[in-house]
Amino acid sequence: MNKDELPEILTAQHIADYLGISRRRVYELFQIKFTAGGIPNFEIGLSKRVEKKDFFEWIDAQKQEKAKSKY
Repeated sequence: MNKDELPEILTAQHIADYLGISRRRVYELFQIKFTAGGIPNFEIGLSKRVEKKDFFEWIDAQKQEKAKSKY
């Protein structure tokens, strides 16, 4: 699955499939505050969702943080 195939509102399963990690790990990342590296999300009832643009901004932030720690 590539970026263009993803819907505008993502589920934990979409994120797990895209990143190649378990859905359980995605829910763990949902529990972490965004400022501490967690995936930004919102709730609809009991379900958690992520806006596609927020998800890719989070990925970019993770890359930048990793690049900073290398130097």
